[in-house]
Amino acid sequence: MMKYVLMLPRVLWKLWFAINFIVTLLLLYPLFLILLSKESRFPIAFKVMRLWAKWICYGAGIIPRIKYEIDIQKIPQGPYIFVSNHSSYLDIPLSVVCIPQYFIFVAKQELDKAPLFRIFFKRMNILVNRKSTIDSHRAYQQAAQKIDNGQSVYIFPEATISSSGKLISFKNGAFKLAIDKQISIIPIVYFNNWKILQNGGFLTANGRPGIADVMIHKPIETIGLTNADLIPLREKVRAVISNSLEQHTNAKN
Repeated sequence: MMKYVLMLPRVLWKLWFAINFIVTLLLLYPLFLILLSKESRFPIAFKVMRLWAKWICYGAGIIPRIKYEIDIQKIPQGPYIFVSNHSSYLDIPLSVVCIPQYFIFVAKQELDKAPLFRIFFKRMNILVNRKSTIDSHRAYQQAAQKIDNGQSVYIFPEATISSSGKLISFKNGAFKLAIDKQISIIPIVYFNNWKILQNGGFLTANGRPGIADVMIHKPIETIGLTNADLIPLREKVRAVISNSLEQHTNAKN
């Protein structure tokens, strides 16, 4: 009996989060249809998405607490490659909240199946089926083209959600892209998103309001690097994120 009593607040909060998400998306959907109909309007659509993402977070009692090693408002427009750990679907709206400059996501193909929400990934962002070599190459070429057009790219190098918050191995794509284009990587760390909105069962996974702690690290340069430096670069970025997670955990204990 006690288990169900403790479950009730979690379920009610998740219901509110879902209702808030769906209702606001429905209200904004006609505007997004217009803005996403032409690529020249994508930066405006991104600004609307930022407002919407803030509403989703604050409306559900999620307060972003962001620390910066750089002044995110003063860095040049880019392009950059943003990479982060991935422990919750909350990572996506928080990414848009944390970064004011327009960027595009490289995300998994499954998001194309999400009703309504798919509009963002079908039109503005890049979807990839990582099980397909051909599709992965196509997505890589699309991301490279976006960078050539001066647009930053956001990639989750774990390529899946780690529901326990533990960092798993990184794929190579983001780091090869950074080397090929000779652009900087900016690591981002989400410390406790999985504790706020955990991937998993609706009744059993974590779900609650709270402070979402985020760290945006300084850029890691790739100028002069070659494909021989791919693995060391990947592990360097992973170490930055891993060490940041460990320091945050130790500070809480």
